[in-house]
Amino acid sequence: MPRAVDGTRRKDHRKKILKLAKGYYGRRSTNHKTAKDAVAKALMYAYRDRRDKKPTFRALWITRINAACRAEGITYSRFIEGAAKIDLALDRKVLADIAVRDPEAFKAIVERVKTTVKA
Repeated sequence: MPRAVDGTRRKDHRKKILKLAKGYYGRRSTNHKTAKDAVAKALMYAYRDRRDKKPTFRALWITRINAACRAEGITYSRFIEGAAKIDLALDRKVLADIAVRDPEAFKAIVERVKTTVKA
């Protein structure tokens, strides 16, 4: 049986890889052999980093909440303790967004939390 060199499936597969490698530098975007390795690694990193993104954003939210709390004279841990006591239904993502976009509303939340915790 002759070896298929220019078959449609082979061409389509190469086209798919090169399309994914569009924008890569040098031979990585034009040469199938190097593009295949670059795309495989890029897809691996993308998969891994979709999972790594979650704790990274949580850390960012905590940092923003902490900075806003300290401006109001309370630490992050005390704020979270008080928020749990008053059954605050807002998660860290929303609290961080409020702290950045609406400082007055965040100040009101902090004042309500401060009434439940010791200094």
